[in-house]
Order: sequence, then structure tokens, then C-alpha cells
Amino acid sequence: MIKEAVFKSFDNTEALEQQLSDRIAVGLQEAIDKRGEASLVVSGGRTPAGLFEKLSQKPIDWSEVFITLADERWVDPEHHDSNENMVRNCLLQHRAANAKFRGLKNMFATATAGVAMTTEQLANFPRPFDVVILGMGNDGHTCSWFPCADASQLDTALNTEALLCAVQPQTAPYERITFSRSAILNSRQIYLHLVGEQKLDVYKKALSSDEISEMPIRAVLAQHKTPVDVFWSA
Repeated sequence: MIKEAVFKSFDNTEALEQQLSDRIAVGLQEAIDKRGEASLVVSGGRTPAGLFEKLSQKPIDWSEVFITLADERWVDPEHHDSNENMVRNCLLQHRAANAKFRGLKNMFATATAGVAMTTEQLANFPRPFDVVILGMGNDGHTCSWFPCADASQLDTALNTEALLCAVQPQTAPYERITFSRSAILNSRQIYLHLVGEQKLDVYKKALSSDEISEMPIRAVLAQHKTPVDVFWSA
């Protein structure tokens, strides 16, 4: 049985997004005040769009904030399934337009071939990450740590000391590039952002066992190195 992370529930997504965007903004500004810069790792998908909109308007020193993605589908940044595309449209606007964004996709034909270049491009990205925002799939994946992936790829993502790795899920389209577990846990604060009753059921199931390969989100929940706050709304 996994010890439950700090769990905060909200009646609606508006209330969640307001409080979580406030928390993230405070964390980023505190990092800037202490170290002169801040780093933010975000996830794609549909769930964080409203959160990003609110966060983009927060009055912090965005020019000192470095932003990247926890994972990315290996598609062009203009593609409608690109996480970078969503982040550019929803987060890198208003005040946050001044942030320093670094995407994960490059010119290589495959994520496997492109990992080395992306790793090099992130060499000066501030670490430990100050804030990481994760989502969770209905299969219990987070980042691109898919339980359906080839066992060796999932094992690499969960156990390598490398910053990034490539994953090809069997039940989702596109090859992916993703931060490894060691990279994600090398952060000061992780927020898990969940919406809907189904995600709550998946989260509760994740807490019922410590078998990570079955539900890789447990790699984040079943650790005591990095604080994890779960923000959920109906």
C-alpha cells in the first residue's frame, strides 16, 4: 500500500486551476528570488489548457523562467497532436510570452535518434526542476511511461540515470521522447493534475499497490524524495 500524497479536491475545474496556478506562480517566483532563475516542466494533453491560460497571466518575472515538456510525441511542433503546439497556444502568451521555452522534438526522424540532441539542448536547463506538472492516463501512465510499452523501454525510462529516453507505446500513437523517472524526481515540487471521476478511480487504484510496471504513476507516488501534491476536481 502506497502512502498517499497530499490530496486536494475541488468542486470544479475553475477553482482548481485558480489555486494551482497561484501555487505554481509562487513557487516559480520564489525560485527566481533565491537563485535568479526558475524551471517549469509541464505536461500536454487537454486537461492543463485552462490551467496554462491562468498561469500565463500571473505577474512574475517570466523572462527568468525556463519551460520544457515532461514528454512529447515525435511529431512536428505544428502538428495538432504536438504537446509543444498546445503549450505555445495556451501557456506561452500574455505575461508568459517572455519565458524561455525549449521543446523536445528536433529534426531527427525518430525519437530514438533524436534523444542525444535534445539532451544536449537541455544541458543548461536549470535543475533540479523547481516545479513539475504531471498528468495521468486512464492506464496509469504519466510522462510517456506506458505500461503497454516494450518492457525494456519502460525499464529504461524508470531506471536509467539518463535525462531522456525514447518510448513506443503499443496502444497509443507515435513514438515518444520522455524524461526519465530520475530526471522527474530531481525536482523540488511535483503537482499531479487530475480531472474527473474516472481519474480519481485510477488514482485510488494506483495507491492500492506498489507494482510500478502495472501503473507507472506509482513511480512518482511511491517515493519520498520529492514532494507530490495531487490536485483533483470533478
